[in-house]
Amino acid sequence: MADSDSVDIFVIGGGVNGASVARDAVGRGYSVALAEMNDLASGTSSAATKLVHGGLRYLEHYEFRLVHEALAEREVLWAEAPHIIKPLRFVLPHHKGLRPAMVLRAGLAMYDYMGGRRLLPPTKTLDLTRDVAGKPLKPGYRLGFEYSDCWVDDARFVVLNARDAADKGAAIHVRTKVTSVRRDHGGWLVELDGESGRKTLTARLVVNAAGPWVDQVITGTMGKNGAHNVRLVKGSHIVVRKLFDHDRCYIFQNADGRIIFAIPYEDDFTLIGTTDQDYQGDPKDVKISDGETDYLLSAASEYFAKPVTREQIAWSYSGVRPLFDDGASAAQEATRDYVLKVDGDAATGAAVNVFGGKLTTSRRLAESVLEKIEGVLGKKGKPWTKTSRLPGGDFEPLAFDAEVRRLGMDYAGLPPAMLRRMTRLYGTKARVLLGTAKGTDDLGLHFGADLYAREVDYLVANEWARTAQDVLWRRTKLGLRVNAEEAARLEDYLARRG
Repeated sequence: MADSDSVDIFVIGGGVNGASVARDAVGRGYSVALAEMNDLASGTSSAATKLVHGGLRYLEHYEFRLVHEALAEREVLWAEAPHIIKPLRFVLPHHKGLRPAMVLRAGLAMYDYMGGRRLLPPTKTLDLTRDVAGKPLKPGYRLGFEYSDCWVDDARFVVLNARDAADKGAAIHVRTKVTSVRRDHGGWLVELDGESGRKTLTARLVVNAAGPWVDQVITGTMGKNGAHNVRLVKGSHIVVRKLFDHDRCYIFQNADGRIIFAIPYEDDFTLIGTTDQDYQGDPKDVKISDGETDYLLSAASEYFAKPVTREQIAWSYSGVRPLFDDGASAAQEATRDYVLKVDGDAATGAAVNVFGGKLTTSRRLAESVLEKIEGVLGKKGKPWTKTSRLPGGDFEPLAFDAEVRRLGMDYAGLPPAMLRRMTRLYGTKARVLLGTAKGTDDLGLHFGADLYAREVDYLVANEWARTAQDVLWRRTKLGLRVNAEEAARLEDYLARRG
């Protein structure tokens, strides 16, 4: 199926929506191919705040359907991928000049009520003068609330969806641009230009999940005129040296009505974000502005006892959210819900265009897309992903530490911190990666931090990694720990490896 020149469904876009749709569809028995013009998760899907969450602030915009769906998905996704997803407690300090405490209490009570929690603990009230979470904050913050959501390794979530799709028979084409999509005898001719040269496929149905490029695909690649469905909104983040020692996250209210997060990140860092600004440029050129950096530093410094400064920034990143343009006046008010539109039918050739979406709701979005597909191609199989596991995730949600211990017993000669990282990234697949290694001398060329050729080779062979950027920033986050000379050595190794 994977090598066929004719498929039932062709998916454009290798972000979280495209990968999730491909996985769901091939698991139901459709033949599927997917093309991504760059690396998997190289756009919006790797530039998130790394949360699987209901979206507490969306309640203020009356997005109850979205919040309910997202809350219900937290534990579904955690069970699906307990290696790359973990529970996180969020501390919301009460700011006397902003939302009243009773409003916060009511919102969190609704959050708990709508959430369908089984394993995640409920909201509780904190005395920040006594709780350790109050120590990094200015002394004026006394009352706080603590609630549950989850953290996710966003890029790995995308890659593992694509890996599972490929394992089930889907053809995944990375660094492959879709140059033309045109209707032909009730289906589509899809022209590709990529790693393996130029190729033409036929498809019965096309799913346009190109994220920020979704309108460009409609107007350019598909040749339709006047498509304007998405509002591009830039979100930027900064990563600074660790600001606090505990493992909880902060959610801070700002005077402009927005919120930012300060999240423990990669053990030695704190992730601060995000911004919300309309964006008019090419999505590939997006980067944080000085104004956004100042905004995040100022917003964090409003709460932390020690000001957060530019000198503490280790990394920053930006992404463009392709929100459905609902005419909202402010970027922060534009809907975060997804919208699906079907163009054509079985007789003329149908396309499903995907607008918006979030990491948290990507599995449900895929199920909704499959409902549209079934209406055109007929039904195949049943919904199956709700109780599924992503590769490496075949252990219980609360058993992560036990899985680390098991790996440590099997690989006693490897550093414990490395084995914990391996479990967090690869879960039970860490054993496939490590093979018969007894110590680091068995892992091949060393590229800095705890990255060795054995892991790089695994990522190339199994996860479509091609460049140092793919390895250091999307398959892992070792870019935070590898210097320029080591990254160049890795790039050279990958180029020679082919």
